[in-house]
Amino acid sequence: MLNTILGEKIEMGQTFIKGTRVPVTKIKVDTCVVTQIKTNNRDGYWAVQLGFGSKRIKNISKSMQGHLKGATNDKYAPFFMREARLVEEPTYKVGDKIKASDIFSAGDVVSVTGASKGKGFAGVVKRWGFSGLPRTHGTAKKGRSPGSIGRGTTPGRVLKGKKMGGRMGGNTTTIANLVVVAVKDNDNEILISGAVPGSRGSSLVIKKIRAGNLADLEEKTPVSQVQEGEPQEADEAKPETAREENKEEQSKGE
Repeated sequence: MLNTILGEKIEMGQTFIKGTRVPVTKIKVDTCVVTQIKTNNRDGYWAVQLGFGSKRIKNISKSMQGHLKGATNDKYAPFFMREARLVEEPTYKVGDKIKASDIFSAGDVVSVTGASKGKGFAGVVKRWGFSGLPRTHGTAKKGRSPGSIGRGTTPGRVLKGKKMGGRMGGNTTTIANLVVVAVKDNDNEILISGAVPGSRGSSLVIKKIRAGNLADLEEKTPVSQVQEGEPQEADEAKPETAREENKEEQSKGE
């Protein structure tokens, strides 16, 4: 059974589940289209390749146009494609469309995969959490430097994999155990608890792990709710009563 769908990150927000505030990420999940079927006899495994998004056909290569034949409309073709492996022969055909409600329902536990935000070139303090060098006792303009990066004569070089400054972010990242809060077919959106990788507009792969329950998101102590109505007279009288008692105690002491 297919358990994967493609989407696009829109923005973060919040919602309430029985008085508990839950941060959510809004993901656009326009109808995905099946672009290829992989069979066990030909490819060695069962899989369905899904396509998401839209790109003008004139802006893609001829070879890609041939690959997407049967999965495009008059002027547009999907540009973001990923495959989902299956354990048995799929019932889908090239050109079939898949909606989020066909796979997910509120409470399902999912994992989201995407490219993390690019941070550009970063030093070792920001990239790897180095503490840096002392900022006193003669250290001049080198407080955030990594320090020694190699050994002496043996081996006499910098070993591969040494943590140093470099490009940070932009890596494929997966966050698991997120919960589907709502599936909105009318708006082609789903709400997922917590944050997901990537910036706004980035492409995502949402995979169902198992069925779950929204009750898992409820906190033991719910958010206090504001009650309408006038304050009770007893609550207003408490401060005055306390003042009078204090005056009586002071008079007795004198």
